[in-house]
Amino acid sequence: MKHKIVLGITGASGAIYAKILLQKLTKSAEQIEDVGVVISDAARQVWKFELEEEALAGFNFKVYDTNNFNAPFASGSAHYNTMIVCPCSMGTLARIANGISESLISRAADVILKERRKLILVVRDTPYNLIHINNMKTITEAGGIICPASPSYYCMPKNIEELASTVVNRVLDLAGISIDGFKWGENSE
Repeated sequence: MKHKIVLGITGASGAIYAKILLQKLTKSAEQIEDVGVVISDAARQVWKFELEEEALAGFNFKVYDTNNFNAPFASGSAHYNTMIVCPCSMGTLARIANGISESLISRAADVILKERRKLILVVRDTPYNLIHINNMKTITEAGGIICPASPSYYCMPKNIEELASTVVNRVLDLAGISIDGFKWGENSE
């Protein structure tokens, strides 16, 4: 089965995660039927500030406006099987947890949850307050997956891209996308 994926990019710090995710999705094209991208205005600002480039430059995925409720994944009948929000701001997390579908990102997440499909939220803020934790609990109870952007070090990353890739590789694994990368117990001596 080929994957139909929605990627929401919000204004949390961590644009590098979204960029590496897009690169790896591009390299995994044989496993993917479609990727629809929704990027918030705040995410575009963060991307430009953190990566010193225009957001999404060089990627060939269809990008939908955050107010385009006619996007195919705004309805369950389009059968998108996975949504990844990377990075996921705490405001977006709160809106999804409380069913507030004021943008295409939160509407698509609501659709994914109601259709019992895979929702992966790559939360980036730290520390968490009790409101954040309760919102994560609500999403988990509704079937979503909270995947904090917590890099791993046991693969001995040599630069920031390799470090960020440890998070992205985990996200892709959760989404069911096969990629090359460090796997505990497989790559050790």
